[in-house]
Amino acid sequence: MKRIRIPQLLAALLLLANVSVKAQATYPLNDVASPKEGCYAFINANIVKDAQNTLQNATLVIRQGKIESVGTGVSIPKDAVTVDCKGKYIYPSFIDMYSDYGSQPPAERPAFNFNRVTQPLSNTKGAYGWNQAIKSEMDVSRIFAVDETKAKDLRGIGFGTVLTLQMDGISRGTGAIVTLANDKENKVMLKEKATANFSFNKGTSTQDYPNSLMGIIALLRQNFLDAQWYKTKPATEGTNLSLQAFNDNLSLPQIFDAGDKWNDLRADKVGDEFGVQYIIKAGGNEYQRINEVKATNASFIVPLSFPQPMDVEDPTDARFVNVADLKHWEMAPTNPGVFEKAGINFALTANGLKDMPSFMTNLRKAIQLGLSETKALDALTKIPATLIGIYDKAGSLDAGKLANFIITSGPVFAENTVIYQNWIQGNKYTLKDDGWKDIRGVYTLALNSDNYKLEIKGDVAKPTASLISTDTTKADFTLNQQLVKLNFTLKKDNRTSTRLTGVMGDGIISGTGQLGNGTWVTWTATRTGDAPADTSSTRKRRDFGDRKMGEVTYPFIGYGSKEIPKQETILIKNATVWTSEKEGRLENTDVLIKNGKIASIGKNLSDAGARVVDGTGKHLSAGIIDEHSHIAGTGGINECSQSVTAEVRIGDIIDPDDIEIYRQ
Repeated sequence: MKRIRIPQLLAALLLLANVSVKAQATYPLNDVASPKEGCYAFINANIVKDAQNTLQNATLVIRQGKIESVGTGVSIPKDAVTVDCKGKYIYPSFIDMYSDYGSQPPAERPAFNFNRVTQPLSNTKGAYGWNQAIKSEMDVSRIFAVDETKAKDLRGIGFGTVLTLQMDGISRGTGAIVTLANDKENKVMLKEKATANFSFNKGTSTQDYPNSLMGIIALLRQNFLDAQWYKTKPATEGTNLSLQAFNDNLSLPQIFDAGDKWNDLRADKVGDEFGVQYIIKAGGNEYQRINEVKATNASFIVPLSFPQPMDVEDPTDARFVNVADLKHWEMAPTNPGVFEKAGINFALTANGLKDMPSFMTNLRKAIQLGLSETKALDALTKIPATLIGIYDKAGSLDAGKLANFIITSGPVFAENTVIYQNWIQGNKYTLKDDGWKDIRGVYTLALNSDNYKLEIKGDVAKPTASLISTDTTKADFTLNQQLVKLNFTLKKDNRTSTRLTGVMGDGIISGTGQLGNGTWVTWTATRTGDAPADTSSTRKRRDFGDRKMGEVTYPFIGYGSKEIPKQETILIKNATVWTSEKEGRLENTDVLIKNGKIASIGKNLSDAGARVVDGTGKHLSAGIIDEHSHIAGTGGINECSQSVTAEVRIGDIIDPDDIEIYRQ
């Protein structure tokens, strides 16, 4: 019998193991198996590894969906498919950390009917909590489904990865991190439980309670307390899957969809009470109170869904457009820039946009109004990746990370830049073919015995042409992939067009055509230099940026003050003072106010630091007290849907803006 040596046996076993690992799959394939290495080398590119590091004339190598190497001295593997990216830019694909991509849209809640039977408890089947608005047990990874239609829209504006969640309820369960690749769900899911999610929105719950913001805050706080109690495994409670999930999710990043500057503060206040630092999804109006927002010490998710312009052409309609809405329409695009200036950590999101193409338009507007391009790129790559714990997988172009990147015609935020391709997990998604080869420049057009100067400029994907000649009256130019069409009219041809068709080559365009007199000819256009720079878009940005913006007022209304009112020392002289006490009415009396309180009342008072108010001929009395008022309340006051609301704190609903309006 032939003996097998131990080293040979080990080598054979390792070879079999390696083959087994490469070939193994959990999904059957109804086809001939054809595994591919998928190795590509992108050469001669401007590679933006992250917002701080750009490599010129560099190479990016990817294999099996991941980045193998990136740099200026990278060796190209022999089995790599080489892609020449001369003149192009490669960026990390964007990350959106607030999306409902691939989740099931919640059903609409039926309109409230006063004649219906009340529903005090949840009708959800199972060992869950008593209130349907608390959905801590929701695990979006269990309902996630790839949606190629929505993925295509998101890929088209540069996104490659999203955090998706079910946007329903106050406590919304966990979100999952997925890529936008058109593949099976198990292949695109990077992390099934990535975040815990919350809001001040009751969602689709059909229960009566809560029906106000006051009740929502009360319920959320009570849920925290109940969850803390449930950790003791109380026998009287039995199994409560909602409370158990709430406790399990506390170790995850916590995201709170606040949606308004004051709700940002309310959410942070709840978090502080229970030792939780929320990542807060902003509402877009934080620029109005940025100092208070910064004081939360929270990271934010800032939307780019700016308000639409209002139609004020009809004076009748214009009467119903208030100044606050007009001011917000004007100033909302400054919100990201204000966050950056304040030094607040934030990511950007496309959530809330009615159409995805407006994302880049709005982002460029934000950049024109104060947001730096460096911060914008950080807020779309590294910052969201860090906040949701996937910076080891995405957010920059480094070896070992996913091959998620976009290829553009120029700097990604420039006015006319085109995103050609979006690669996700090593798979190419072509967004636009036109312009991949930049043919803009100055050419010498040889036509019969005549030479003309031809300038091709404009947008790289839709260039325009001009024939520089005193004999030219008109020129039209079209580019469709490699096919070029050039039509122009010469005066000598009695306004009959010369029509040329050609194919684009390396610095030369050549083809055939027909002169205005009907003669067929061959022609060539040879590149001789670069086209003059087009400054029209630069001029447009400069004019927009120089426009004087409105000012934040306190409160944010038509006649608000430019500064928040401050306490000061005030001396009111020679007034008639109504004391409402035994002293009665005091004539020609002074009142000194310090630190918000009455310091003294009498005659001939003085204070060197006081602002003097002449009260001669005027009356001074104590302010009127209303023992029952809803002033400064917001989101609903009468929480009539719960028999016991002892947990509600009135302080939770105060709106400082409303207080200031009342004071004025």
